[in-house]
Amino acid sequence: MPSSSSFYLHPSSFVDENVNIGSNTKIWHFSHILSGSDIGSNCSFGQNCVVGPKVKIGNGVKVQNNVSVYEGVECEDDVFLGPSCVFTNVTNPRAFIVRRDEFKPTLLKKGSSVGANATIVCGVTIGEYALIGSGAVVNRDVKPYALVAGVPARQIGWVSRAGNTLKFDENGCAEDRFDGSRYRLENDNLIAIG
Repeated sequence: MPSSSSFYLHPSSFVDENVNIGSNTKIWHFSHILSGSDIGSNCSFGQNCVVGPKVKIGNGVKVQNNVSVYEGVECEDDVFLGPSCVFTNVTNPRAFIVRRDEFKPTLLKKGSSVGANATIVCGVTIGEYALIGSGAVVNRDVKPYALVAGVPARQIGWVSRAGNTLKFDENGCAEDRFDGSRYRLENDNLIAIG
């Protein structure tokens, strides 16, 4: 059994041996957490989720229904994975060839969000607070705070920490009315300034 007993596990779900699960994490219907996985505190996994083996998930991560997080994927704190989003871990899979030694790591940085039915091709990094639009196919790195959409995904704007689209003044500065956070564009990168 996992090393922590202060999480919720629905009776229809399974947790393998050698798994760490943080306090107040909830694992709902028909899910499976595979051996070697490390899940933080205050996470939520909807129905029909698979994690692992050997996956690292930070604190406060929300995984919606029908998501499989495969070996090679790492989610930092406060990541959101929308319903039925997809991860890969090999670029050229074949049923008759074992390519475990070719797994490419995928990193989702703090606060990033992946929309419903998006596909994240292995080997990419999604920057802090980036927002991946529903149905997008991400096949290259995404900058922090970037808003990307389409097939293949292309950057179409910038978002705040709260996920709101930013509008910039003539000095390249923007403010999110939601929380008053401020941002500045510098060399095609977004910098949080307060």
